Amino acid sequence: MTLFDPTSAPVARHVTLAPRRADLRGLRLALVENTKFNSDTLLTKLGALMAREHGLTPVLMHRKRSPSHEVDEAAVAELRARADLVVSGIGD
Repeated sequence: MTLFDPTSAPVARHVTLAPRRADLRGLRLALVENTKFNSDTLLTKLGALMAREHGLTPVLMHRKRSPSHEVDEAAVAELRARADLVVSGIGD
């Protein structure tokens, strides 16, 4: 019998991160809620915390049809037009 090990060693690679803003005040925050249990509650509280702690302005919460569905193109266009920052989260 021959057994194959499907695992592989991690491969190091260089990743360049986007520059971080020094200040988040005044940025518009959108939230993408995926319909999982408590996702809306978690994101609403996160939005309030981000507003209080970092001066972000929550402007929109988009609700996906289900956790497995992607955000549709119309919603992506609205998120781009109305928000500077988007947080997509779960609530499990």
